[in-house]
Amino acid sequence: MDMKFYRSSALAGRRVAATTLAATALVLSTTMAHAAPYTDPHAEPADLASAATSAAAEVPLDQLSVTSTQVAFGLRRPTAMVAPDDGSGRLFITEKAGRVRVYHPASGLAETALLDIGDRVDTSGNERGLLGIATSPGFAADPAIYLAYTALPDGAVTLSRLPLNAADQQPVPADREEILLSQPHAEYANHNGGQLVFGPDGHLYWSIGDGGGADDVLGTGQDLGTLLGKILRLDVSAACGDLAYCVPADNPFVGEAGARAEIWAYGLRNPWRFSFDSADGSLWIADVGQGSYEEVNHLRGVAGANLGWSCREGPVEFDPQRCDPAAEYVDPVFHYQTSVGGCAVIGGHVYRGSESAATGTYLATDYCSATAYAIRPDVDGGYDTAVIGELPIQPTTLAVAADGEFYLANDLPGQLHRITFEADEPEPVAECLVDYRVDSDWGSGFTVTVGVSNTGDEPINGWSLGWSFAGAQQVAVAWNAVITQDAATVTATNAAWNASLPAGGRVEFGFLGSGGAGAGPAPAGFTLNGLPCDPAPTVATG
Repeated sequence: MDMKFYRSSALAGRRVAATTLAATALVLSTTMAHAAPYTDPHAEPADLASAATSAAAEVPLDQLSVTSTQVAFGLRRPTAMVAPDDGSGRLFITEKAGRVRVYHPASGLAETALLDIGDRVDTSGNERGLLGIATSPGFAADPAIYLAYTALPDGAVTLSRLPLNAADQQPVPADREEILLSQPHAEYANHNGGQLVFGPDGHLYWSIGDGGGADDVLGTGQDLGTLLGKILRLDVSAACGDLAYCVPADNPFVGEAGARAEIWAYGLRNPWRFSFDSADGSLWIADVGQGSYEEVNHLRGVAGANLGWSCREGPVEFDPQRCDPAAEYVDPVFHYQTSVGGCAVIGGHVYRGSESAATGTYLATDYCSATAYAIRPDVDGGYDTAVIGELPIQPTTLAVAADGEFYLANDLPGQLHRITFEADEPEPVAECLVDYRVDSDWGSGFTVTVGVSNTGDEPINGWSLGWSFAGAQQVAVAWNAVITQDAATVTATNAAWNASLPAGGRVEFGFLGSGGAGAGPAPAGFTLNGLPCDPAPTVATG
């Protein structure tokens, strides 16, 4: 198997798989997306603004870290996971070859499959197989499983439904499968997409890749006449005419000549994983890049959005011949360089659980680097991002369990991990400002005045200011403070008459120093009563 699970081996051979990424390698596009000409009637702008405000009030991303705990093993190339809405606490996990396995925190991973459709799944090529799963809303009362897979004999990407007699039925007979929609995908084995999600509107959303190959060779990304390179929105609660489903009347391209009415968003290369934020209904899409950029898109109440492929890849132009000057392309809210930050972005979810302070944070990762990327909208319409750790190798899918907590499955290791967040306590700092002024310097000696301001709301009763000289300076005489020195470390303690430093108050002291190079470099930082002053001191000469 190549290093890249969801890219063809020919493309993967041109990649150098990174195993780690420093935070400085992150590249973030904070340009807000152009609004597409259709508005989602289900969006509530007030709720979206409230969610952004709430997220901004959470723990800063640079204080978050992520950890994982293995809870099961023995999966065979897991591809997708979903938690049924039945109160059971289970996870359904798909395996590439066509099986659905069940995990429960109390009993672990069941060896016997819940469902096996391996006799109809095309697993030729690295990216084909059983790729996606969703369970019906209100699963306990009306249980059904929806699957997305590449079908024999020619790899057509296929959406099907299997009704259950009861939510706890096991096994589920494969012969009750109903094919809802099939999209030909015979030319190339890669870029099949495969995510299935029921949105907050009750409709089923399904992602399909651009048809594979390289460079959007089939030209599908910007072609509204094909389902390839799209996210679809379907009403699977009924059948309409010759279709085994209905097209929602408010889909953006209903009635547009030459366009497939099932399309919800387009301009996608291989949207392997997308998800809805359960708090505001917004849509997060992770789209695997060609060779330059991996990207994450965030759609707030926008229908008919054009994500740019193959005119654009990430934040840059990819193929000028496929660009339309009149088009409005949605910019990604986050991107990183392929072969620097990894090889294939694996989209995740927005955390809305109760066990950590990561509320409002979208977590994504990468198949090759397993870097944990955290993304969160801010109150100004932009996005904060951070690398918050590293996840288990070869992650393929993340899921939200019934309790709101995250799980991750990885490819060849075949493991299941529970993901947790921790809030790192920030280093305490003193509320103070220091100004350090060299008043005179005559080569063998110098004089300095130091000012200390209390920027907090409470008085400081008794103060001690510390610093380290960068050179060979020595304090000889001091005034308005008692100064001691040990090698390069200096401590200045208040005098009897200036021990109290009120809120907003300032005190000055000075000293005469000596050194072979005079005053030399000024101290780089100061501590007040053992805590660093923040920010850095103001340094002046003369």
